[in-house]
This record gives sequence, structure tokens and C-alpha cells, in this order.
Amino acid sequence: MIEDLLTDIASKELFNFEETFLIYKRCSELIIEEKENAQKLLTNILESKEKFDSSLNQILADLLEAAGFYPYIKKENFKLNSTDALIREIYHYSDNLNKFLHEDQKHLLSLLNTDKNVIVSAPTSFGKSLLIEEFVASNKFKNIIIIQPTLALLDETRRKLKKYDQYKLIVRTSQESSVEKGNIYLFTAERVNEYKEFQHVDLIVVDEFYKLSSKRDDERADSLNNALHYILKTYNSKFYLLGPNIDRISEGFEEKFNAIFYKTKSSLVDVKSVDIYAEHKEKFDMPRKYKEYKEQVLFDLLLENQHQQSIIYCSSPARVRYLSKKFHTYLISKNIQKENEDLDIIEWIKENISPEWSLIDLLKYRIGIHDGALQKHITTTIIDYFNTGLLNYLFCTTTIIEGVNTSAKNIVFFDSTKGTNTRIDYFDYSNIKGRAGRLMIHYTGTVYNFNPVPPNEQITIDIPFYEQNPISDEILINLDDEEVIDKSSDQYKAIRQIPENERNIIRDNGVQVFGQKNIINQLRYDVRTKYHLIAWNRYPTKEQLTYVLTLAWENLLKPTETVKPMTLKALVAVTQIYGFNQSIWNLVESTFDYLKTLPKFKDLSDSEIRDEAIRQSFQTLKHWFEYKVPKWLAVIDSLQKFVCLERGLRPGNYNYFASLIENDFLRENLTILYEFGMPSSAIRKLEKLISADISQDDVIKIIKDKKLFNNAVFIAYERNKLSEI
Repeated sequence: MIEDLLTDIASKELFNFEETFLIYKRCSELIIEEKENAQKLLTNILESKEKFDSSLNQILADLLEAAGFYPYIKKENFKLNSTDALIREIYHYSDNLNKFLHEDQKHLLSLLNTDKNVIVSAPTSFGKSLLIEEFVASNKFKNIIIIQPTLALLDETRRKLKKYDQYKLIVRTSQESSVEKGNIYLFTAERVNEYKEFQHVDLIVVDEFYKLSSKRDDERADSLNNALHYILKTYNSKFYLLGPNIDRISEGFEEKFNAIFYKTKSSLVDVKSVDIYAEHKEKFDMPRKYKEYKEQVLFDLLLENQHQQSIIYCSSPARVRYLSKKFHTYLISKNIQKENEDLDIIEWIKENISPEWSLIDLLKYRIGIHDGALQKHITTTIIDYFNTGLLNYLFCTTTIIEGVNTSAKNIVFFDSTKGTNTRIDYFDYSNIKGRAGRLMIHYTGTVYNFNPVPPNEQITIDIPFYEQNPISDEILINLDDEEVIDKSSDQYKAIRQIPENERNIIRDNGVQVFGQKNIINQLRYDVRTKYHLIAWNRYPTKEQLTYVLTLAWENLLKPTETVKPMTLKALVAVTQIYGFNQSIWNLVESTFDYLKTLPKFKDLSDSEIRDEAIRQSFQTLKHWFEYKVPKWLAVIDSLQKFVCLERGLRPGNYNYFASLIENDFLRENLTILYEFGMPSSAIRKLEKLISADISQDDVIKIIKDKKLFNNAVFIAYERNKLSEI
């Protein structure tokens, strides 16, 4: 019945008074009988509002009120005419945010305002993160931790919250907490574990909390478990865990932590599904033979919808680059004209990367790319362009699920895997699909399925530090004895056999427990004969770097961790190139020269090979230099200090080199700007304008107060970025 109604609304050109009344009457019945279907019907009515008899708009306004769609009453400039309805509308108004909450948001807020902790599962278009801002604006909590899985999401949150000057925003572990005002710690889980300066934490928010699960094969689950466990144990903080499409959590967790698990499917956006796969099954099932056929179907679909924004899911950064460039060629073949000649980032790319980088041509044709291999300021800019309508197409990897808050009228589920082999399951598919339609912009969205929809399944999120079945060594070592459920397990006994002084260091490092134990044993064996390879300071020689990275590679990688195409030999080489030249561009050039020698690139043009060199170098920068290598250096630094002091020898100190690698060789007091999504080219120019002895926090103040972004040394892109701080 509901599907027939929706088909009528989509296909019919006009509804007369009687037809409009009957549809509104059916909607009224559904609000009582099947609220989800009522919401679906209402969003479709609003999408096609001009088709319905406007003399019945008052009934439509009352239906919106009955369904709790208060933001849409305001958006459509409807007026409620009963005192009861007006009172309910005012009740749903947030003075803190100066906007209306929908009914389920208001209910969730009422739960959060009790003494209960709240775990919420709701669709992407629900508006869960809006309530984070409500808490901040209300000034109810003095010190708040917000954990998000990516630095890009954290920067997006920072930009939303920077107007609340009753708080100091802490984005780096080197920043000190404020005593005079409140603090908002915008951290990844790893940074929570590293930070030593927390004021008493009143509230901890974990976005995408499904990443706690040990069963979703996320290599960072250990860090998130340890971070949440530490904060709850140390400060007994109130918590708000939010995520999409989750059915259950570990049994007993709610009771133990005075929590409510609140699941809702309520949404102010209706997502329609179009089964492209069924139409072309015979050819889509033979992807090698009909690869170009499937691409042609995609490109025709995108062109057909060129006046609506579309996000295309791709399995990897390489696929993002390949498909976006092929689509660009397709648009040229269709005589589509370029439109974005003067985007400010184009000048920056020409000056700082290469005039030949294909991203320039993509942007000119309103095509954006978003994946884990791009520098943060580039991805932020592309998303800003997309959100403001300057781009129509966005080719993404799984960053569409967890790396950024954006959505589009259309989502294309094009590739069926994450990387090469991991199939997209129903949970991931639901999160991809949930990006279709943007709250308060689109009433409906569409997901185009180029693959079979994965089988529906109940999603249960286990919380390993509580459930402990299974539990990794890296989480178990962080639990107090009285928290351990099974003290008779071989796993627990093996950890307890590690001497306490070693165990304390291993625990604090938060990575492979027995890998670290192996490194301690190896260092003890080597320290007499290879002391010169262990106890270095500032810059390592190639031999010293090879020794340390070999220890890390052989002992600190997780068994399930993917490293391809990186090898140990290549990692040593690129780290030395990067460390010696202190520039990603030297790495690009050396990669370019190397790729030209490979047989598989012999038929490609120099510009195509340079494109691949840029992609590989950026991926190395993001995955290896911004986190992995600095973390490994810090871990082995702590272990070599322990062994050297144990033997009465002077230890080395890897911190200087690790910090340089992690922060793109920027001056220490300016590295905070990297967190704010500033290009390093702009930060290096600031070295001549800001003294080295100015604190990180004062750097921001000086840029704003003195309007340093207006200095002629900056090009337009850098100026615009700096002015957004």
C-alpha cells in the first residue's frame, strides 16, 4: 500500500483537492499505525509539494507536527493554528542552537539530560551529532572529550565548535588544558591514550562507536577500547556513544554502566533504492569481460543526473583515481564544457604539486575525489566545494562512511569490496546508503546499486574491555586484576608472566604486547654488539634506521594488517628520502623516477606516471609518516631506553626525528596549524612572520588579531585557509 502511494506521488503530475485529502488522511492513519512509513510518506509529499492542493497546506502542517517533523514546519514556513501544537513546537525549540529539533532528537536529548549514559543507534540523516553541539552550547559540562575516528572529522567538529569561546579547544597532545575555562578535547582514540594533562572529564562522546568491536576487523579497536576504558575508570564520566544501524551491544553493558541503548530508524530523509545490477546482471557478473560496459552504465547514469550531486563508492584510492579520470574523459567525449577554472586550490596545486596533476582537470569538470591518501587540507577543501555546490561528483572510498560528514542526492554503490578482497557487508552498505539525501536540503535521496545488496543481518557490537570474549592482548594488559573475567586463561597467564616493570612500559605503548616483549629481548641481545645502531639521537643513519624499522616491521604489525604495496626495504628507503630532504616533493620525484623503470608503466605517458607517483607518495605520507612510523619510533625509543638504563648505558632519543616525520618537518610551535587543515606551504611562510618562542595557542591568536593572512606572501588559497582558523 505505502509503495503504491509512493509510486503514485513520483509518477503523477497533479493531485486534486479530493486526492490530496485522501493521501493526507492515509498519512494521518499511518502516524498512528506505522510511524516509519508515515515519515517516509511525508518526506515524499514534501519532495513533490507543488503537486498537491495548496488549500490543504494547513492539514499538511498538522501532519508534520504530529510526526514530529518540527524543523520542516519552520523550513516550509507553515504555521500551526492550535495552542496545543504551538506549545509542542516551542518545546522542540533549542534556545542554545536557535533551531528546532525533530521529535526523536528531542527525546534523545531528554535521555541525555538524565543521569543515564546513552548509546544511540540512528540513521546517518538523524542528526545525532547536532546534540553534541547542543551540549557544548548549553555549557552543562566543563570538560568534554570528543573521540572521532579521523582527523578530518575532528577538524570539521572544531570548525563547528570554535564559536563557543567558553571552551578551549585542545586538538594536539602538546597543548595544555585550561584551568580558567572549560576544555573540549578533540582527539582520536590514540591521542586520548597519549595525553597526560586532562582536567576532570565530565562527558566523553564517542562517534562511530561500532569501532569498539573486535569483530569488525578494525586495527584501531584496541586504542578505542583502552581510551574509553581509561576515561570511565579514571573519571567516571558521563558518556554518549553514537553510531548508525546497530541492533544490539554487549549483554549486561547497559546495567553495569547505568546506560540506555536507544535504537531508532527515524529519519527526515527517505532513501529510495534503484537496482541497476538486476538490469545488467548477466554482464555485471563478468567484471573482467564487461568492465568497460559497467563503467559506461555508470557514466551514462551520472550524466543523466548531472544537475544533482552524486557520490560514487569505490573500493580503493587507486580505483577512485582510475574511475574519476575515465569519467573526465567521458565528459569531454560528450562535449561537456569545463566550469571551474578559478577554484583557489588550482593555483596552489600548480605551485606546490604539479601543473600536470590530473586533479586540476577533474575539479574544472566539477569532479572531486576523496580517499585516505590525500592530504587533509585537500580533502577538506574538496568537501567544502562539494557542500557548497561547486562540485557535482565525488568519487570516494570508505571515507564516505567514516571520514567525513557529507551526503548527496544520489549515492552510487559501484564497487562491492573494501580494498581488493573484503566484501562490503550489510552494515557498511547501510552506512553508504545512508549518505543519500541531505537533511534539511533533500527530502529524498537515491542509492543506485551496481551490486547485489548484501544480505540483511543483525549487527551486534561487542565491547571487548567489558565482554572480554574475545579480547586482544593489548586491551587485556590494560585491565586491573579485579576487572579480568577469566584469570585461568593462557592469554592472561602469559601476560602476567611478563615482569611488571616491562609490562608497565608495554601497556603504555598500546601496541603488540608480545611483539614489544620480543623487541626487548632482541635489544638485550644486541645492545653490547650493536649499541651504535640502538643509541642514536636526532637523525639516524641509514644503518640505524634500517635496524629500528626492521624491529618494528617484524614485531609491531598486526597479523591481519595490510601493508601492500609497501615493503620493509621500500619503507626504509622512502623514510630516508623523506627524512633527508624534508619534503614530500622529493619523494614524489624519486617515486616517479622509480616507476618509470617498471615494465608495467612503459606504455604510460609521463603525466600518467606522475599521477601515480603523487598518489603513492601521498598514501605513504598519510599512512606511514603521519602515524605509523612516528608511533613505531616512539615505541622502540621507550624500549631501548629501558634496556640501555637497565645495562647502565646512555640511551638514545628518537623523539626529535619522530616528531619531525609526523609533523612534515614544520617548526614545533606552528604544527598546531597542520591540525587545522593548513597546507604546509602556508605554515612555512608563517615561520618568517611568527617568532619561534610564541606558544601554540598564541600562534592562533596572533594570526587572527594581526590578520596575518592578508600578507602578500600568501597566495589566495593559503590566505583563505588561514582566514578560516
